[in-house]
Amino acid sequence: MPAMRRPFVMAATALAACTATALTLGLTGPAAAAVDGGSRAARHTVEEPSLTGSVKLKRQPGDNVHFTLDAHGFADQARGTFRVSHYVGKDWGGYMKGRIDCLVTGGPVAVATGIVTESHFKNTPGMPKVGDLKGKRFGFTVLDSGKKDRLGYSWAMDGLPKKSVGKCLGSAPFETMEKGDFNVEHWMPPRPAEK
Repeated sequence: MPAMRRPFVMAATALAACTATALTLGLTGPAAAAVDGGSRAARHTVEEPSLTGSVKLKRQPGDNVHFTLDAHGFADQARGTFRVSHYVGKDWGGYMKGRIDCLVTGGPVAVATGIVTESHFKNTPGMPKVGDLKGKRFGFTVLDSGKKDRLGYSWAMDGLPKKSVGKCLGSAPFETMEKGDFNVEHWMPPRPAEK
């Protein structure tokens, strides 16, 4: 074999081996999109906004705050559930959970609201007293930043979740996470063409 053809044959053999390995193991991500002309990326389309995930807030030891959000759908057609729990030591705390009634996204940010359907808090002298929250609407704002997500909630300024808010209203996402993750899928309905 002529010396000039040997590098070409070796490169072709290596390319064939890599292709066979990729097809056997399966490709994901950008490599897969490159191989199939990008059709896999095109197949991942979002048909409605969503906000999903569970997190534990970054707090002092013994102060445990957890949020779980599962919201899907646009604006007041949204559906899903939420759960919030807050315990300080063994003597004070509880949880509330409910149904989502609104969701709006903007890039990596989502704002959702929900109506409390169940709440249970154990009150302890010297700690905040939480009454029955059933029927009240509260808001949640999430900034999905990969490993550094942030969260805000509508009762941030009054200290306790006592007041209802309007649909899709929340606070700036000021809280940081100790563990967990949120995922925001952005979607907006198409706007009518301008005349």
